[in-house]
Amino acid sequence: MRATTKAAFARAIPLCLAAVSLAACTNSASKSAQVTASQSTQAAAIAKIVQNAMKTYHLKAVLIKVTKGGDVVTTQAFGDSMDGVPATTAMHFRNGAVAFEYVSTLLLEFVDEHKVALNDTIEHWMPTLPEAGKVTLKMLANQTTGYPDFETDPAWLAAFNADPFHVWTFDERLKYAFARPLQFAPGTNWSYSHTNFMILGEILSKIGHEPLDTLLREKVLDPMGLTNTASTETSDVPGPVLHSFSSERRVAVGIPAGRPFYEEATFWNAQWGTPIGANETTDINDMATTAVEVGSGALLSSSSYHAMTDPNLLGFGHAQPSCAPSCFKQTNIYNFGLGVVRSGSWLVQDPLLSGQGSTEAFLPAQKIAIAAVVTFLPGAFDAQGNYANSSEQVFRAIAAFLAPNDAPPTSLEAVPLRLVELGFCQGVDAGSASRPPLVIDGTAQPHGVAEVHGQEDNLQPGGGEQVPVGAPED
Repeated sequence: MRATTKAAFARAIPLCLAAVSLAACTNSASKSAQVTASQSTQAAAIAKIVQNAMKTYHLKAVLIKVTKGGDVVTTQAFGDSMDGVPATTAMHFRNGAVAFEYVSTLLLEFVDEHKVALNDTIEHWMPTLPEAGKVTLKMLANQTTGYPDFETDPAWLAAFNADPFHVWTFDERLKYAFARPLQFAPGTNWSYSHTNFMILGEILSKIGHEPLDTLLREKVLDPMGLTNTASTETSDVPGPVLHSFSSERRVAVGIPAGRPFYEEATFWNAQWGTPIGANETTDINDMATTAVEVGSGALLSSSSYHAMTDPNLLGFGHAQPSCAPSCFKQTNIYNFGLGVVRSGSWLVQDPLLSGQGSTEAFLPAQKIAIAAVVTFLPGAFDAQGNYANSSEQVFRAIAAFLAPNDAPPTSLEAVPLRLVELGFCQGVDAGSASRPPLVIDGTAQPHGVAEVHGQEDNLQPGGGEQVPVGAPED
């Protein structure tokens, strides 16, 4: 090659590279603009879903965050925290049974560290508990111990309703739990029980040789990046606070139907529903992050992630009088993993407590995370003070919009028959007021599984009767 040709070639290289770089930047900017426009369109559609839900379900406030593949689709707040105080996405609230996902993650981290095995029996740590030589760590986490739920004891419910600010100790709750016999032999059925996670939290503290809140902070919350999630034994909620209001104590305190009754429930103590050290507050950003971190198994080995989230109990369980209505066959619309619920392909937790409903969910295949928190207006409560976890309806409507080919199940045909019989799907039970469907663009959307009292975490006693009024839902 001649020198002049080489020189010309050398001069051409930067020009070509610049052209390629410019084209790449242009394409990148174009794609970025398209993504931004798409997200803006999706955010507007999600806002419309929420606004319609607020009208349909009598919601006072809604906080929402949606991400896809790590990109934020929308973070929005709607309505008022209190009259004249707009809700914001910076507000804090209780996370209830979302903490069960953290507790289960901690358990599986200990499994990955070879400190314990899921099939270890609990006699190693709490030998005096019933059937301690047969009940395993796994049974505590997947709700198959047969241990009665203290929350379903009428005496405990009366005590809670008499003083919702009481700080419940482990021993107090344990006494109520085992005042009744086991519901079934360990491992032979499934029944939701707060007792299981209360005990699991105590055992994990013994395994880790630290208080549970310390272990969760060091091994789960901090690694997940949950900077706005904190535990407390008190009724404190860090500011700014999302306030909640409720009518659920109406019957318990003797307020007759027809007379207005709507009280602040923000600072009711929620330690009753979680292990000591896992009574937590959070914000909408941490809720969405939780959905991603738990749903992707970020802190776990592959085997532990699958143990936690696979439909391992699908088809297991049955109704029986000793545990009705909390025991039923696990189905595609609702099957319990280890601290997490699987609904179709979605991984979900959805606590309802103290006038506040929350749902956080993740679709692994598409990396979609949805977090929704709602509070309620007086119209959300029926004549006995019962109310539904409408955050479930918000989540399912948004999920169906974002992932129409992998939406969470909503057909009532998929709901366990036992739940329909017991009135856990409003509009099905003849004794319940028919619930209006969510209407979007003139089309009625189907109701989901958690039409009253919020799915797995809120199955209450009743044996075919109405859910006891005033039951704290978590």
